[in-house]
Amino acid sequence: MTKRRGPSDSSLGMDRKIERRDLLQGMAAAAGLAAAGSWPTGALAALTADAAQPASQDAAGYYPPTRTGLRGNHPGSFENAHALRDGQAVLPAKSTGETYDLVIVGGGISGLSAALFWRRARPNAKILILDNHDDFGGHAKRNEYHVDGKMMLVNGGTLLINSPRPYSPVSAELMKDLGIDPEGLAKTSERQDNFRKLGLGSATFFDKETFGADKLTLGARAGRGGGADAAALAASLADAPLSEAVKRDIVRIETGKEDYLPGLTPAQKMDRLSRISYSDFLLQIVKADPGVVPYYQQRTHGEWGTGIDAEPALDCWGIGLPGFEGLGLNRSRTERMGNTAAGYSSTGGSYSFHFPDGNASIARLLVRRLVPSVAPGTTAEDIVTAKFNYAQLDRPGAPVRIRLSSLVLNARNLGDGVEVTFMRDGRCQSVRGGACIMAGYNMMIPYIVPELSEAQKAALHQLVKVPLVYASAAIRNWRAFAKLGISSVSCPGGYFSSFSLAQPQAIGGYQTATTPDAPIIVQFTRTPVAPGLPTERDQHRAGRAELLATPFEEFERNMRDQMNRVLAPGGFDAARDISAITVNRWPHGYAYEYNPLYDPWDVAEDQRPHVIGRQRFGKIAIANSDSGAAAYTDSAIDQAHRAVGELLAG
Repeated sequence: MTKRRGPSDSSLGMDRKIERRDLLQGMAAAAGLAAAGSWPTGALAALTADAAQPASQDAAGYYPPTRTGLRGNHPGSFENAHALRDGQAVLPAKSTGETYDLVIVGGGISGLSAALFWRRARPNAKILILDNHDDFGGHAKRNEYHVDGKMMLVNGGTLLINSPRPYSPVSAELMKDLGIDPEGLAKTSERQDNFRKLGLGSATFFDKETFGADKLTLGARAGRGGGADAAALAASLADAPLSEAVKRDIVRIETGKEDYLPGLTPAQKMDRLSRISYSDFLLQIVKADPGVVPYYQQRTHGEWGTGIDAEPALDCWGIGLPGFEGLGLNRSRTERMGNTAAGYSSTGGSYSFHFPDGNASIARLLVRRLVPSVAPGTTAEDIVTAKFNYAQLDRPGAPVRIRLSSLVLNARNLGDGVEVTFMRDGRCQSVRGGACIMAGYNMMIPYIVPELSEAQKAALHQLVKVPLVYASAAIRNWRAFAKLGISSVSCPGGYFSSFSLAQPQAIGGYQTATTPDAPIIVQFTRTPVAPGLPTERDQHRAGRAELLATPFEEFERNMRDQMNRVLAPGGFDAARDISAITVNRWPHGYAYEYNPLYDPWDVAEDQRPHVIGRQRFGKIAIANSDSGAAAYTDSAIDQAHRAVGELLAG
């Protein structure tokens, strides 16, 4: 689905005033420089001073969750890092005169967890947490809207508590310590019946650019794990703009029980499937019509950030994609399977729970534990609506201080401790610490700690992040969804691969809309991919460049266009009904997971890049989910615990 330009912009509402769009214009030039990788001499000194900067976190009314427009890796959070990457020298820093027991680089869940683990071991320790963004939480960001007097929440990044395997004793204990009982919270707060009672379900939108015609079909997509009814699926596909051969093959893939690899043992089948993509499986093994590929291409976007052309067929079986029912594969065997597929296949995964703002609630619970004066309350329920006073995060004399909009440029061992240099308010500053934990993007560490060995740097450079976009729109009502009978829409050819109404919940005094006449949030997902490139990492690099070069207006235009084309038959008008838009752009998204199609597989665990890369360097240890090669919250926590343990061991 492509964007529309020119006169249609007015009909889409592109000329309407929405919250904070004017803030973006002053930052466009800096973002363009970042995308191009071109920087003027002295950029590290000049850029932050010249670019539009967020207000000090100590200023009255400072509250970044309510900021709309371009969020995630927002303008002002990364430009100096790119300049450092591109060879700009770090200017002499002026010491703040501060000394801490521990300096943590990165205020995401891994960095915040590291602070809590350190304080448990050393209750009197003084800790400084530095983060380059204007809010804490890393990818666990909170987007907060206020429409017609109603607060509405949505995740700006990390979606939920869920992992391919049960949480480790360390991460499970931390959840319990924070008062989070995922299974109990799911029982008491989830309200999925709200949509079911209104007769709302899923749908698929076929766009004319990909499939030849715009067409919305209800229920025309089976869920993971099989179980589709052949007759019902065929009926739902009847009006889809697909050839009869493609429709028959989709039904065969989703409901058939044919053994496409006769004569091979289950182990032999699994080995073969691990060496071909899911796309090749459908075309070469199932012998499906090539027209099925566009229908399935984006099925793996949400899990791995790539399409079915770049993911092993075996891993796709492991997460429940169709076509394997008749092969007799063994779920207890996980040889040559990636982490996600192997975990879900063999264990069924962990417990699961979604806070209204995603795992931002976990970050908020951690911050409230570390800085009790920041917000009232004591429970995992009341954290959802707790009012945070950001002026409390960096108070002089406090045992834990969280300093935002502070991009770290250098960390080095010095004497019996460390010195950490960072850019804030256009000035290079430095602090001293007894130790340092690098809890941010691991691929950036070689530039921040240039004294690392070349082997460790090379390993860290392999940890290429997965780019993605979580966007959302606050709409004044959802009558169009109710009239059409839908709550979520898969868009297999769309700019955004799906959009859906916010999950119905009631927790801690917060409740999503229960009537279609009330405002609600619509969530969108997009993964920029580049099929055909040599490796998965190449696709991620290309996707990252695309996101950095894409202005907010293009995201907005596509959101409005896509909603209009899907929902107009139900009476929706993007120009009239959208009140605010937020685009959480994550060029450096989630941790890289090894892919059997592209990564050496018969490698000892201690020779994997993430293990080599995370080795302690003097008084500097390394955390973040990157160092666990798993894009899950429990990995971020476990890696924080390991890093703290390494430093405390002496």
